[in-house]
Amino acid sequence: MNATDVMDLKIDRPTTDIDRAGERPRPLIDPFARAITYLRVSVTDRCDLRCVYCMAENMTFLPKADLLTLEELDRLCSAFVAKGVRKLRMTGGEPLVRRGVMTLFRSLSRHLQSGALDELTLTTNGTQLPKYAAELKDLGVRRINVSLDTLDADKFRAITRWGDLHKVLEGIDAAQAAGLQVKINAVALKGVNDDEIPSLLSWAHGRGMDLTLIEVMPLGDIGEERRIDQYLPLSMVRTRLSERFTLEDIDYRTGGPARFVRVKETGGRLGLITPLTHNFCESCNRVRLTCTGTLYMCLGQEDAADLRAPLRASETNDPLYAAIDEAIRHKPKGHDFVIDRRHKRPALGRHMSVTGG
Repeated sequence: MNATDVMDLKIDRPTTDIDRAGERPRPLIDPFARAITYLRVSVTDRCDLRCVYCMAENMTFLPKADLLTLEELDRLCSAFVAKGVRKLRMTGGEPLVRRGVMTLFRSLSRHLQSGALDELTLTTNGTQLPKYAAELKDLGVRRINVSLDTLDADKFRAITRWGDLHKVLEGIDAAQAAGLQVKINAVALKGVNDDEIPSLLSWAHGRGMDLTLIEVMPLGDIGEERRIDQYLPLSMVRTRLSERFTLEDIDYRTGGPARFVRVKETGGRLGLITPLTHNFCESCNRVRLTCTGTLYMCLGQEDAADLRAPLRASETNDPLYAAIDEAIRHKPKGHDFVIDRRHKRPALGRHMSVTGG
C-alpha cells in the first residue's frame, strides 16, 4: 500500500445502536461513582526508540496479525464515545509508526464534528511530526504531548538508546508551525536529567509549552537498568525547584492525572504526575485499550477484559456494550505501584508500551 492508497483508504463503519435508535447507551460509571470519560488507545506496541525506562533494548513485539485492524479500532473507540467517553488519546509505543494510522484519525474526527467528542489527541515521541503535524491539525487535533526527557543530544541518545534529538526538535517545530498546542512530558530520572529540569522548564515555557514531569513507573522488565536506580520522587524535585522558582498551586486540569502549578517567573504551567509519592486514583476517569483489544481498567493492575471477542462476535454493538459495562464494574479503586527495593522487580510484568501509559 503506497501513500496515495493510505490517503484514499476508507474505514467501513457498522450500523450501531446509536445510529438505529438515536439514543446513547448508558454512560460508564465505575463502582466508586467515577464517570469514565477518557479512553487511551495504544494503536501499536512498536516504537522507533527504546527509552530505558519504557522498554528493553531487544524487545519482542506482538505479531502484526494479532493487532486489531484500524477499522476495528475505530469501531471500539466509537463504542466508547457512544457510552460517554469525551476524550480519546492515541498512544503506543509510538502511534505515528502504525501504518495507515492517519486513516484512523480521519475517521474518528467525525465525532469531533458531531460534538460527541471533546478532544482527539495523541502522545508521541515527536520523530514523525514533521510528516504528520499539519494533517493532524486539519483533522481536528488541537494539542499533543511530546515525550522529551533532555535537551542534551548525547544524553538523549543514551536515554533512548539510539534516538536523534534533532529529529524530535524538528517535530516540535513542525507541530507549532501547524498550530498545534504542544505539552512536553519528561520522566524524572535520578542521576540522569535531575540537574537539567530547571533548564528544561525554562526552555519549554520560553516556547509557550507546558511541561509535565512524571515519576518513573515500575512496569516491565527493562533489562540491566534498575527501577530503584532511576526513581526520583517529584516531591524532592518540587522542593528543589521552589528554591529557584515561585510555584503557585492552580486549579487547572487537562482530563489526565497531572496536578499543575503556575511558575511565576515564566508564566507557564508545570504538571506533576506522581504515581508513587502521591497517587491520583481518587479522581481516575480513565481506562486503557491495547492494540489487541484488551481493556485495562487500571494502569497499575493486571485485571483486564477482552473486547476483541465480542467485537468480532456480532455486527451489532450489543455484545460489545455488554462487555464494556462488565469490565467497568471491575475497575479498582486504585493501583498498588511500589518499587521493589529488595528484589529489583517491576510491579507488573507488562511494559508501558503495551498499554500506552
